[in-house]
Amino acid sequence: MNIYARKAVWQAWLLGAVGVAAFAVFVHFDAYELLLTFLQEHEDYELDEVLLALDIFGLLSLIYGILRLWDFRQEKTRRQKAESQVDWMALHDHLTGLQNRHSLERRLRQWEEAPNSTRKFSVLMIDLDGFKRINDLVGHHAGDVVLTTIAARLREHVADDNLFRMGGDEFVAVIDTPSLALPVATALLQSLNRPVPFHDTTLDVGASIGVATAPTDGATGAECLRAADAAMYAAKSAGRGKVQVFDAAIRERAQRRDLAERNLRHAVAYGGIRPFYQPIIDLHSGKISGFEALARWQMEDGSFISPVDFIPLAEESGLMTKLTDLLLRQACRDAAGWPADTRLSFNISPIQLKDRMLGLRILAILMETGFDPRRLEIEITETALIQDLETAASVLSELRTAGISVALDDFGTGYSNLAQLSNFSFDKIKIDRSFVTSFQDQQKQEKIVRAIVGLGIGLEVPTTAEGIETEDQLSSLSSMGCTYGQGFLFGKAIPADEALRMFDATIAVPLRA
Repeated sequence: MNIYARKAVWQAWLLGAVGVAAFAVFVHFDAYELLLTFLQEHEDYELDEVLLALDIFGLLSLIYGILRLWDFRQEKTRRQKAESQVDWMALHDHLTGLQNRHSLERRLRQWEEAPNSTRKFSVLMIDLDGFKRINDLVGHHAGDVVLTTIAARLREHVADDNLFRMGGDEFVAVIDTPSLALPVATALLQSLNRPVPFHDTTLDVGASIGVATAPTDGATGAECLRAADAAMYAAKSAGRGKVQVFDAAIRERAQRRDLAERNLRHAVAYGGIRPFYQPIIDLHSGKISGFEALARWQMEDGSFISPVDFIPLAEESGLMTKLTDLLLRQACRDAAGWPADTRLSFNISPIQLKDRMLGLRILAILMETGFDPRRLEIEITETALIQDLETAASVLSELRTAGISVALDDFGTGYSNLAQLSNFSFDKIKIDRSFVTSFQDQQKQEKIVRAIVGLGIGLEVPTTAEGIETEDQLSSLSSMGCTYGQGFLFGKAIPADEALRMFDATIAVPLRA
């Protein structure tokens, strides 16, 4: 009971007590008879009419009080309903109506506090396969239709109280009877793999499901949830569209991943990952036009961990922003010692192009290091562009306005190549190494490379061929009119001090016809 309710009750008791006391006094002294006698003796005062008016006023006041009490009751009901809706919104997903992550955390804590005999349950971690492709190619409205349809299908097999949407395309189902977990997961997989109707067509979507049981696979609810998540990723790695039960092998892989993430955090915090530089050669003059900064993680024993391994880990663990800022800051400091006409190329992760603050962070680093924005070239992939076109357009506009060049990396390997060239302004096109390594042996690949170079010439946009490893590749690309070259033929990625010494060298490049 709040302070206002307590005050109202206290006032009611006080007024009631005063009323009872007054009534007792009136009875004791026959006050009513005395009043009638007084009124009869003083008829000329017209006090009876005054008392009648007071009676009417009192009755109306009583009616008014009753109406206000009714309004108070209605307001209290509305407030309770509003508070209930706020509580519901705090614990549920507004799109699907399923409980959310906060509700799941609360439920897991309740299970942990329950007696040992009732703490056996299974967790199903459900992740949709192909959902991102639907969002990218069909639109977010189609994605919303998929999510609501999936939620309805989940309700067909699991009670609402045990269903949760974690966010994005991840769902969790809690099974109170562990022996039913695998049959339920199998039934869910069959249901979720059915196409989703959308207007006059259907959308293909599937699911991968990880299963973990408490307390066998995790002493706490949170540990069991992580185990189910690890099992789900194992299901995806095995080919998607599968149910995977958590086992010792998955536990070992999860422990290795946790160790790798801890090592990565340590490396990011203490500078264990630093930029190396691969030369980019002007195919007309044979001189170095710039370097591409590439992340290299060198262990204490001198061995290197491949970017193919640690870059995805950095993206998944939320370290990519911090790592990118660290590498760009160091690269700008290193490049400050290069000749003034030499460019620094720097890759931006697709996940970062969704961040509206990316442009401001890059500009802040340039101001901090004093590096000329006109000497910086940011490389982005086509796949990164289509993940969030609006944000990408905003970020790229900020960068180009500041004088930073933007290169379209891995051209020809993503979606809607020509559409991206028409929608965005790029200062360079990079031909993916997959074309360069095979274009001399495959006529189709050669035509693609010629077409890309010709497109660059037609648009007056320079082209860079990646992955040049032989003199023949260099000669062919140079004769086609490709502007720049990059690859092991010119040099691998090297530390900053070695890159500085390369400016004294000139690469032998065949003259164009």
